[in-house]
Amino acid sequence: MLKILINCLLCMIISTVVLAAPYVPANPNQVLEKLPVSIQSSSTPLHTLRKSLSVQPNNLALAIKLAQLYIEQSREEGDPRYLGYAQAALSPWWKLAKPPVEVLVLRATLLQSTHHFEQSLADLANVLKLDPANGQAWLTRATILQVQGRYAEALKSCEPLHRLAPAIITLTCTTNIQHLNGQAKQSYNELKAAYEQNTDKNPAITIWVLTLLAEMANRLGDDVAAEQYFLAAIAIENPDSYLLGSYADFLLDKKRPQEVLKLLKTKTRVDPLLLRYAEALTMLRSDEAPAQIQTLKQTFAAATMRGDTVHQREQSRFELRLMNNPAQALALAKRNWQVQKEPADARVYLEAAIATKDNNAITIIKDWLTANQQQDAILNNLMATAQTTL
Repeated sequence: MLKILINCLLCMIISTVVLAAPYVPANPNQVLEKLPVSIQSSSTPLHTLRKSLSVQPNNLALAIKLAQLYIEQSREEGDPRYLGYAQAALSPWWKLAKPPVEVLVLRATLLQSTHHFEQSLADLANVLKLDPANGQAWLTRATILQVQGRYAEALKSCEPLHRLAPAIITLTCTTNIQHLNGQAKQSYNELKAAYEQNTDKNPAITIWVLTLLAEMANRLGDDVAAEQYFLAAIAIENPDSYLLGSYADFLLDKKRPQEVLKLLKTKTRVDPLLLRYAEALTMLRSDEAPAQIQTLKQTFAAATMRGDTVHQREQSRFELRLMNNPAQALALAKRNWQVQKEPADARVYLEAAIATKDNNAITIIKDWLTANQQQDAILNNLMATAQTTL
């Protein structure tokens, strides 16, 4: 059970991604892109499992193992294609009304990663009817409900973990939600104490906890502690794109763009990280900035043509900060707010509302902050600025 829950934790911190529609080239000899070495190598577990599954495409155990590896690979490399490969591995069962429980859990995980939240919750409900002791399902459900701002329901989904998971996982689940719902300082101190007392330093769990502690400290305005936790998490192993993006945002807020460039220089194939890289270049007035901005412009235009709404938060930020188009940024932020309500979503919404002097939009965020007793230094400072327009 612990290994399954750790795999789930890895899935929770996959950066925002989407399964893109396949591109069919006119020339069959055209080289579209070279696959990462990890896929090409005949010595990797991925290659071995892919080869076995190609021979036995209906072997459920093989498909499950391969899909789990692809999801982990997506987390490590920030590459959404791996999520498509995971879905392909599960294709014999993907559209079944009643697939095996293991497939239901993975399908819910993949649907969550592409922001099909209600479909994911429906799958998780079916899992929990069949297997109420499925810790991964409870944790995934808690995460989705938290992203949607449904904090009371999210906390209830953490409760079964008391009997299903190590204490550090359960406490991290609960404090992460309580921190956003009126107990910021208390939950931060509880998680900090639990981390310091925890003797099981599993890398995946440790990185998860340190990242959350860094974000909590940042919201509380403790810059020193936040940076210490960010750097401690990064030092453990090759950092994933979620951690890199979160630390890059911290550095951008502190007007330290040179450090952002150093942090992300080799990571710009991940669109959300390219966005932050371009912001740093723009802050430095670099000659490289226009080319990176043009790449992002094409990326977001392609997403719009596909009807992809997963990147609306990033696209809103792009329109506001790099394209100087606050009206479009606000329109995107409003649509994004209908789907997810995390502090980062509130921030881009509020920044766009301030830029356009949209009092109704400012009031929406103000009411949300008040209703949830949000204690966030960045959002509170923005709201203080916004009050001058109300």
